[in-house]
Amino acid sequence: MSAAEQAASKRNAGYRAAEEVEDGMNVGLGTGSTVFFAMERLGERIAKDGLSIAGVPTSYQAAIRARRYGIPLTSLDEHPELDIAIDGADQVDPALRLIKGRGAALLREKCVCDAARRAVVVVDGTKMVETLDAPVPVEVLPFAVEAVSRRLAALGADPVLREGVKKDGPVVTDNGNFIVDCGFGTIADPGRLETEIASIPGVLECGLFCAYTEKITVIVGEEKGCSVVSLH
Repeated sequence: MSAAEQAASKRNAGYRAAEEVEDGMNVGLGTGSTVFFAMERLGERIAKDGLSIAGVPTSYQAAIRARRYGIPLTSLDEHPELDIAIDGADQVDPALRLIKGRGAALLREKCVCDAARRAVVVVDGTKMVETLDAPVPVEVLPFAVEAVSRRLAALGADPVLREGVKKDGPVVTDNGNFIVDCGFGTIADPGRLETEIASIPGVLECGLFCAYTEKITVIVGEEKGCSVVSLH
């Protein structure tokens, strides 16, 4: 897939997801390029059609972009139950289990996904896989990063502390934590691995999303449209 084809696919997925949002909804806003196309379309609907919504952003980046598109913002404190969340994914398997977190916003993204009645995941076709095998990002308390890395290695990971770009040292999340990227190879049992990672003291969250398959709808962008995948 060329860069132009991928951009068109992401735009189609994002725009289609924005049409799932109805007047009066509280909307979780994920982080990433495909979600930003959804925000762009939501901004158009707000400006042209008078759509009234409130968004809960999952990162500073998402909040900045939402404001740019004129989307009013709120918080989980004010709206602990959301009507819908729109987010991306790094990989999606046939059971609609996800790997997320390349944007280092996985902890807030999982909080928002959990709070939402529906979760719409927007991807291009390259993210759909038969078996999850991408590195799993893990958000870790800086105090415990070495101890956690040892425990992750014992689970079969090759843990690598994510380094910043145009910044010396590790990536620091919006929550003040570090990201450890864990290559496991092919993941035979994603749900079990998610539970095992979550049980390690010092782990805040991991990028495996296995508990939300029943409320997830995946919109797969294509160059000239999109397809919709769900289990319901």
